[in-house]
Amino acid sequence: MPLWSRVLELGRFGSVGLVAYLVDVGVFNAVRLSDALGHKPLTAKVISVAVATLVAWLGNRYWTFADRRTGTRSRELAGFVLVNVGGMLVALACLAVSHYVLGFTSALADNIAANGVGLVLGTAFRYVAYRRWVFTGTR
Repeated sequence: MPLWSRVLELGRFGSVGLVAYLVDVGVFNAVRLSDALGHKPLTAKVISVAVATLVAWLGNRYWTFADRRTGTRSRELAGFVLVNVGGMLVALACLAVSHYVLGFTSALADNIAANGVGLVLGTAFRYVAYRRWVFTGTR
């Protein structure tokens, strides 16, 4: 892939990721701060990632990797969800260590662990995995 094409693809990927990130953080904080679940930050993160995953799949399928999408939406979505479960596990591990092992239990600490450190590590994993295993159609 030519360098300019890769730069454009990374730009689209980043734009879709930003929108999904805002959805993730917004839903995470709405659920975490509501009393609907009690104080369960891990459950709040699972819910927020599920919603953000659907947003990200649509953006990546129809914009970032539009020329590489496959004809089988269900297989592609299943692979996308599987990759995002891996990315979510990265964020959950960061959150769990921060919250339960290190004892940083404030909303700010939870956000830094899950939506800062976890996001950076999970994003690198997702990009590589999407290109290799999810959006495998030919150009």
